[in-house]
Amino acid sequence: MAVKTIANNKKARHDYFIEETYEAGIVLTGTEIKSVRTGRVSLKESYAKVENGEIIVYSMNISPYEFGNIHNVDSMRPRKLLLNKREIRKINQSLTRDGLTLIPLSVYINEKGLAKMKIGVARGKKLYDKRDSIAKRDAGRRMDRAVKQSRRS
Repeated sequence: MAVKTIANNKKARHDYFIEETYEAGIVLTGTEIKSVRTGRVSLKESYAKVENGEIIVYSMNISPYEFGNIHNVDSMRPRKLLLNKREIRKINQSLTRDGLTLIPLSVYINEKGLAKMKIGVARGKKLYDKRDSIAKRDAGRRMDRAVKQSRRS
């Protein structure tokens, strides 16, 4: 079984420079994991914080499981992430010292069938940084298009 990506936070790489990435487990209930496996997850506007030595993800939307029952929980509830204490301490130090933020990058199911989240310690981009990255991407596309045209001729 290969890694199955459920959701990507495309806006994160556009709005932030990703300094470091970590893989974390997600604490979910029974109906939530069923909903995750059907791909009903949204990472838009989600963020993470370190609170009391734990990392909590806020504003991550996992839609209620459609075949669920009374055990369905709030779709926007805060969810705990599972990391080593050493990793949490390192993340907390970089967040407080360097003024960085913690952003969810993707949610996926690993080879063992467990729901995992890739989180990144990120630095916000300024408007001119965004313009620069868009210009580089466009230049790369133009070069690829020119190479493709030259191969056809």
